[in-house]
Amino acid sequence: MTAFNVVRFKVKPGMEDGFLDAHRNIAASWPGMRHANIVKTGEGRYCIIVEWESMEALASSRPQMIATLDSFRESLEDLGGGLGVTDPVAGPVVLSLK
Repeated sequence: MTAFNVVRFKVKPGMEDGFLDAHRNIAASWPGMRHANIVKTGEGRYCIIVEWESMEALASSRPQMIATLDSFRESLEDLGGGLGVTDPVAGPVVLSLK
């Protein structure tokens, strides 16, 4: 069953290029990933939306996702509210629409 994960970030001013560069080659290192998009949601605010073959594929790629995050973690601002520098959610697709 297809799954998605979504993560919000706030990137420090002037560090957006490094943040985007850190994601350019994730397809090779995140097995089971079907597709990913990074959306700019505001000034310095981004969201990555990743489609996975299954929840199992997503779960098994967590170490690689964390390694990617660690490569640019210093470029992120705390989101506040006790969230830290990321706000992740994930789950299986329950309704697919065109």
